[in-house]
Amino acid sequence: MSKPWGVVVLMLLALLLSLEVARSVGGPLGGPTVSAQEPAAEPAEGEAPPPKMSYLAWFFKALGIRYTVAFLALSFAFVAILVMNFLTCRRDSYVPRHLIDAFEAHLNEKRFQEAFDLAKNDESFLGQMLASGMANLQAGYDKAIEAMAETAEDEGMKIEHRLSYISLIASISPMVGLLGTVDGMVASFQVIALSGSTPKASELADGISMALITTLVGLVLAIPAIMAFNLFKNRISRLTMEAGHAANKLMGRFESMGKK
Repeated sequence: MSKPWGVVVLMLLALLLSLEVARSVGGPLGGPTVSAQEPAAEPAEGEAPPPKMSYLAWFFKALGIRYTVAFLALSFAFVAILVMNFLTCRRDSYVPRHLIDAFEAHLNEKRFQEAFDLAKNDESFLGQMLASGMANLQAGYDKAIEAMAETAEDEGMKIEHRLSYISLIASISPMVGLLGTVDGMVASFQVIALSGSTPKASELADGISMALITTLVGLVLAIPAIMAFNLFKNRISRLTMEAGHAANKLMGRFESMGKK
């Protein structure tokens, strides 16, 4: 009799153990367990896979039409202003060597009218300074030097105004990116607030991707703009100083005239 009772006890222990395992995995005995649910979910996911999207398409989708247009406009403006300042900051635009040689040759031959016409018809920084100085030589050498200084200041202000647009883009771009960051986070929190239950990650991805991508694009535009602004500013300062030295050296030929 002891052997049948031992078998019954073992069977009861096995039944209790199976009940405990079923309860621990969250389902009743005979109900669907985690291992039974996973294979059933895989075909469902496999039947309707999410549409594949290229990285560029996802990038523009995350930005949206508003921020795409805004960043494209800033990008085109930045490239155009960059090229314009690059052409302006050439040495030939400030201190053309051919002008120095020709102007000095005219002075050596006492052809002052030809020297004035040469400087007046030259659109470079140095040419404008020399033309202004020679135009005021009748009032004396000091007046000519003052006129050249005023011309240099006016021309420098025009160049700085063109250069300031690069600084403006460097300031606006991260602000547009920050606006997109706030806009995307508001959209994500709106999904959370209006959802009756815990929202899926895919439902929050649109707002989060907008927040991150707009910040990224804003910084990608701002960093080169800041670098270009400082490089151009240093080069303009150096070329302006060289043009001033060249103008003073050439106009020094008239220093003996004194004041009239």
